[in-house]
Formats: sequence, C-alpha cells, structure tokens
Amino acid sequence: MSILLDGKAVAALRERELSEHVAAIKAGNGGQIPILATILVGDDPSSATYVSMKGSACRRVGMDSIAIKLPSSATTDDVLSAIDRLNTDQAVHGILLQHPVPAHVNERLCFDRISLAKDVDGVTSHGFGLMALGEPAFGSATPVGIMRLLAHYKIDVSGKRAVVVGRSSILGKPMAFMLSNANATVTLCHSKTSNLEAEIRHAEIIVGAVGKPHFIRSDWISDGAVVVDAGNHPGGIGDIHPDGLMGRCAAVTPVPGGVGPMTISTLIAQTVSAADRACAVID
Repeated sequence: MSILLDGKAVAALRERELSEHVAAIKAGNGGQIPILATILVGDDPSSATYVSMKGSACRRVGMDSIAIKLPSSATTDDVLSAIDRLNTDQAVHGILLQHPVPAHVNERLCFDRISLAKDVDGVTSHGFGLMALGEPAFGSATPVGIMRLLAHYKIDVSGKRAVVVGRSSILGKPMAFMLSNANATVTLCHSKTSNLEAEIRHAEIIVGAVGKPHFIRSDWISDGAVVVDAGNHPGGIGDIHPDGLMGRCAAVTPVPGGVGPMTISTLIAQTVSAADRACAVID
C-alpha cells in the first residue's frame, strides 16, 4: 500500500495554524501584520501566476502582500534598487524575487542583496551557507516544504539512501544538504550523471528536481522507495514519470498537489517567523 503525500492537505492544515499565529501577532503588535513583498520582473505568465498564488495564500492567513512589477527591460540595478527599498521598509518582513528573472539580470547578485532577516525564500548565499552548516536560517522554500511533508507522514530519512536529481542552488543542492543534515546518505545527481538509472535504482528516497518533464522513468525506481517529484511543468507533469508508482512504492507525491502547495506554505510560514523576530527586536 502506497502513501499519497498530499501536500495540498498538509498545507491547508498549516494555514489554519498560521492564521491563529498571525492573529496573535496582530493583537500583540498594535494591529501590524506580517507582509510579504514579491518582485516580478518581466511578463512570464507562469511566474505571474505563482506570484498571484502567493498573494492569495498571504490573504488566507490574514497577512498582507506587496506586489512589485518591473518590466522585462528592467536592469540589474533596477532590481537591486527595488530590493534596497524593501530591505529598509520596516513594515515588510519577507522579500521574494520571483525566479527566473530575464537573462540580462544578474539573478545571484539580486538574490544576495536581500537582507538575511527577510530572506524567507532561502535564496541568499549567506542563508545557504548557514543552512548547509546546520545553523539557524531560512532554508530554500521547496526543500524545506519537502522535509516538512516527509515529517508530517512520519517518513524517517535517517540512515536511508537518498538520490536527488538536480543541482540548482534553490532546490537540488539545498535539498541534498537538508537530507544529509537529517542523517540520510545522499547522492546528488543531474542530467549529465553517468548511468543515472543505476544511481536511482539504489535509492530508498528519490527527489526529482531536474526541471525536465518525465526525465526520470518510473521503471528506474525500486519497489518500496519514497518518491518526491518537485517538477512542475505545463499540463500537470512532473520530473518523474508516474506510471505504476502507486501500489509498489512506499510513498509518492502527486503532481500537482504534492510539493507545490508545500513550497507556498513554507514561504508564508517563514514570513510569519520573520515577523516574529522583527517584533522581538522592536520590543
């Protein structure tokens, strides 16, 4: 019997908890509520949809959001200026620069301009380093969401062989460190890995984070494995082909409805935590 790792249901439970938390912050802070600021550069429709979904999630828990829209012609300096304004705005507790930005914008420079205290999406180099060392930091939202999803279903990763396919700085690499910090034995693979099928066959936990539709074949995955698909492609397609996984694997995330809702839930939760810390400093 396979467990369906229902991120949508887990995120809904978390939202109810966060609503109570936000109400408590508001009551104890003169009516001020947590605010997440999003920066969208360009006209990519998928990115615009994601930003809209994050704003809706803020409102569902009683938070507020500020949406900053920059044209596709915006320069790196334009984006840095927007981040600088938000860094100094005491009413803003979290900053999200929607990924990806246009190719002419230096994304890493912009990510690293975000104040560590407001880096609720876990994208700065400083935050990544702290997370990798096991020190307190806001982790990258999708890997943190995956770890929370596994914990909710009481899936213990300690001692397990885990394979992460994908090496991006905001998903694959932090995912590998989080699993390692939780005592899994981790192999970090990617699209150029020699004999990727063999690596995956040995995995007790497999995380698809390569960003290519159905890149990982279902028949590469061993019976009893925990399968986490972080892919999100048009038509509700993930990075892992789902054929036959339910029924023979220990646990499987649906696409959509698995990892995606947990990413947004984590972003909101980390913004609430940032607001908590800001209130403590003010007090």
